[in-house]
Amino acid sequence: PTLLELFNHRFSGIAARMGETLVRTAHSVNIKERLDFSCALFDEKGQLVANAPHVPVHLGAMGATVCALLNSRSKSLKPGQVYVSNDPSQGGSHLPDITVITPIFRNGILRFFVASRGHHADIGGISPGSMPPFAKTLLEEGIVLSNALLVNKGEFCQEQIVKALSRPPYPARNIPERLSDLRSMVAAGERGVQELTALCEKYGDDVVISYMGYMRANASHAMEAVLAKFLDNKPSWKGNFADYLDGGEKIAVDIKIFRTKSGVPHADIDFTGTAPPHNGNLNAPTAICRAAVLYVFRTLISQNIPLNDGCLQPITIKIPPNSLLNPPANSAVSGGNVETSQRVVDVLYGALGMVAASQGTMNNFLFGNIDGSGAQYYETIAGGSGAIEGQNGACGVQVHMTNTRMTDPEVLEQRFSQIRLERFSLRKGSGGKGKWRGGDGVVRTFYFTAPLTITLLSQRRKYQPYGCQGGQPGKKGENLFWSSGDKKPKLLGGSLQKNVKAGDRLEIKTPGGGGFAARDISD
Repeated sequence: PTLLELFNHRFSGIAARMGETLVRTAHSVNIKERLDFSCALFDEKGQLVANAPHVPVHLGAMGATVCALLNSRSKSLKPGQVYVSNDPSQGGSHLPDITVITPIFRNGILRFFVASRGHHADIGGISPGSMPPFAKTLLEEGIVLSNALLVNKGEFCQEQIVKALSRPPYPARNIPERLSDLRSMVAAGERGVQELTALCEKYGDDVVISYMGYMRANASHAMEAVLAKFLDNKPSWKGNFADYLDGGEKIAVDIKIFRTKSGVPHADIDFTGTAPPHNGNLNAPTAICRAAVLYVFRTLISQNIPLNDGCLQPITIKIPPNSLLNPPANSAVSGGNVETSQRVVDVLYGALGMVAASQGTMNNFLFGNIDGSGAQYYETIAGGSGAIEGQNGACGVQVHMTNTRMTDPEVLEQRFSQIRLERFSLRKGSGGKGKWRGGDGVVRTFYFTAPLTITLLSQRRKYQPYGCQGGQPGKKGENLFWSSGDKKPKLLGGSLQKNVKAGDRLEIKTPGGGGFAARDISD
C-alpha cells in the first residue's frame, strides 16, 4: 500500500510537471494564461494511468486518441517520433483541442505514452476561433489532423504541419502561434519522457509497469465500493433522468446498479432515448460522453486516487448509434464538446439524485479580427455550481467538464487592445433557493474599441438549471448587446456570430446553480 501511494503521486507528479513545462513555453493566452490544456500518462495499450488535475473533458477522452494511434500506426511507431491528432472520429473532442502524443520505448519495446491536449485559439473553419455556432459539417469547423507526424527522428516537421494547417477551403489562422504552441506541447511530452524514464531507471521497468496495473485495480475496487453503497444490501438500484438543450434536444439516461454472478457491484449506464444527431454543432463524439461518465463517477470516490481507466472497469456504457452522443462521421461537434458534455453531466447527477444542476454551460466567448488577421481569443465564463446535501453551491466557478482559469483583465487588455473589460462581478441571487442554495453566476461586460467578429456558444438560456430533492432551479443565463449609442440592450440568443464595431457592448450573465432540498419552515 505504501508503494502504491508513492506511485500514485509519482505518476500524477509527472503529468503535473508536463503541464508546468507547457505553461512556461506556450505563447497563446489560451494555454499560457487560461490553462486550457491537460497532460496525462498512458500504458502500452493506451489506457489512462494518471493525470494532473486539468480539464475533465480532455482527460476522459484522450485515451481514445492514444488507442486510435495504436490501431492505425502500431507497426510504424518508432523512438524519436511525436504524433498530433484532433480528429473526432479518432478520439478527439472538437477540432481546436489538439492532442500531441509521444510514444516511449524501453530497450526497443513500446512501453508507455505521454500526451497533452490543448485548446488552440484557432484551427481554421468559417469563423475566427474555429467554433462557428451554425456549422453543419466538420469541414466548416477547421482543419482535421489525424495521427499526423509532428516530430520524426527528433526533428520538428514544420513544413509538413504548415502545409496541413494551410489546406483549403478554410485554413488555420495565425499559424505561427499554432506552431509555437505545438512546439510547447512537444516540450511537455519530452519532459514526461525524461521523468518516466528516470522512474524506470530507479525502480525498474517491470515494477513501474506493475504499479500502473495495481493503480487501475485499486481504482476499480474503489468504484465497486461506491456502487455497493447504492445497493445497500438490495439486489439492484435504478435511476433515470432526462434534460434538454435549449433547442429541445433530449438527453436521457437510465442507470442500473446490480451485482454480477460473482457478487461484484456493476453499473449499466444507458443513454437510449437521447435525441438524434444535431443538424448543427452540438453533437458530442462518444469519447466526450465517456469522459463525462468517468468524471461523474470519479467524483463519487472519496479516496484520493488519480483519475484512470480502472474507474470505468465496473461500468458499462451504452450509447445509441446515430444519436446526439454518437453522431455520424464528419458531423459538426464544436459545441458538443463544450455544451452537450455539460448537459450529460447534469443528466447523470440528476439520475443519481445527489447534486442539483450546475450552470450547465461553458458560456464560450470568442473573437477575432473580421478579416481573420492577427490573434484570436477564446474563453469560457464561470457560473454557479449546484448545491448538494449539506453544502451550498459555489459561486462564480468553472464547473464540471471545464476546469480552466479566466484571463486576468490586465492580460486580456494588454494582449487584445480591441476589447476592454468593463464589469466582472457575481450575479447576486441567481442561485436556486433551497435548504442549501445554488451558487451564483457572474456578469461579464465587454466594451469593443475596434471592429471584431464575435462568437457566442452558450446554453441554459431557455431551460433553467434544475434543483434537486425539492430545491429551486437556478436562474437562466442572458446575453445582452448594446450597439454604440443605444440606451437599452437587445436580448441575444444563446448562440450567435456577428460583427461588432467600436463602441458596442456585450454583457454575458451566466446561470446560477440549482438549490438542494426544500427549506424547512423551522429553518
